[in-house]
Amino acid sequence: MSVIPRIETFADELTEIRHDLHAHPELGFEETRTAGIVAEKLRAYGLDEVHEGIGGTGVVGVLRGNGGGNRCIGLRADMDALPITEASGVAYASTNEGKMHACGHDGHTAMLLGAARYLAETRNFDGTVIFIFQPAEEGLGGARRMISEGLFERFPCDELYGMHNDPNADPGVVSITPGPAMAGASFFDITIKGTGSHAAMPHQSRDPIVIGAQLVQQLQTVVSRNTPPLKPVVLSITTFNAGSAYNVVPDRTVITGTIRYFHDDVITMAEARMRELCAGVAAGFGVEIDVDLRNVFDVLQNDQDLSEAYIEAAGDIVGAENTTLDADPATGSEDFADMLKVVPGAYCRVGHAGNVPLHNPGFVLDDAILPVGASIYARIVEKRLED
Repeated sequence: MSVIPRIETFADELTEIRHDLHAHPELGFEETRTAGIVAEKLRAYGLDEVHEGIGGTGVVGVLRGNGGGNRCIGLRADMDALPITEASGVAYASTNEGKMHACGHDGHTAMLLGAARYLAETRNFDGTVIFIFQPAEEGLGGARRMISEGLFERFPCDELYGMHNDPNADPGVVSITPGPAMAGASFFDITIKGTGSHAAMPHQSRDPIVIGAQLVQQLQTVVSRNTPPLKPVVLSITTFNAGSAYNVVPDRTVITGTIRYFHDDVITMAEARMRELCAGVAAGFGVEIDVDLRNVFDVLQNDQDLSEAYIEAAGDIVGAENTTLDADPATGSEDFADMLKVVPGAYCRVGHAGNVPLHNPGFVLDDAILPVGASIYARIVEKRLED
C-alpha cells in the first residue's frame, strides 16, 4: 500500500477529527455542529470558496488548481448518523443518546477533509475540485435536496466520485461495480383500519392483527411468484405495530418495510402487486387498508469509463492487485445515485479491518482507512485533472 506521504503525515489529525465527529453524531438535516466543523476546516486549509447551508446543512468547498483548465471534478462525502444507541465500547463513543455513526459517515467526512487539505497544499492539478459534504443520506433525501437547491447549477461538475467503507471486505481492497451497483429502494407504510373489541369477544372485531399477519404472508409472493428469477428484488417487512393491552383487540395495525430493486419494470410491478394484494385483503375482510409507497433511493449507476479510471487511481494507492471491477451489486441503497443521475461518475467501496456489519450498534470503523480514502480521492483528481 502506498498512501500519499503528505497525507500520511496528518493521518493522526484525521483520526482526531473522526473521533470528535463520532462522539457527537447528528441525524439527517440536523448536522449543524458537523457542518460547522467541516466549513471551519475547509477555510483553515485555504480553499478558495466555502459555501454553507446548501440542502439544509450541506457544505460545498471550491478549490482551483495551479493550471488554468476549465474541467471540474466533484468529490462527495455524507455526514449524517443513524438513530441507534451505540454499544461499541470505544473510548470516543457517542455522547448523544440514541444517535450513532454506525455507517461510518464520520470516516467519510474525515477522508474528504484529508483530500481537501492535501489538494489545497499542493494544487497539483489543472482545473477545479468541488468538495460536497452532504447531509441526510440515510433515507431522508439529502442528495435530492441539495440538487433541488441548485447544487450542480451553482457548482457544475464534469465527473463525480464517492466512496464508502466496507467492513465485509479485506482491509485495503477497493471494489467497484460498473453499471447498476446499488439497489434502488421504495419505503412503504400500510395502515389496516379494523374494528376493535374486548379480547374476550373477538367476534365483535375486525381484527387488524390477524388481517395484518395474513397480509405479511401474501406480500412475500411478490418476490416468490411475481418477480422474474433473474431480476433480483428484496421485499422486507421491518415493523408491525398494533395494540397496547392484553385484553383489547386493537382497531389499527401499521406495517412498514422496504423494497430493493435494480430494474424499473420490477419496482413498477412490485408496487402495483402490493396495492392489489392490499385491496384484495381489505375487500375480503371488510376493512380499509391505506398504502403509502414512496421512492427513496434510485438505482446507483456507475459509469463504465469512469469506473475504470477510478479503480486505476485506487490501484496507485492500494496496489492494482487489491482492486476489482468485478464486485457484485449490493442490495443496499445509497442516495449518491441521485447525483450520478445528473453527473456521470463512480462509487467505490474500501475494505477495512472492522468485523461488525454496518448499521449495527457495535460497528467500529478502522481508522487506518482514513488516509487510504483521502489518498484515493486526491489521486483521482490528480490523474483526471493532470497538470
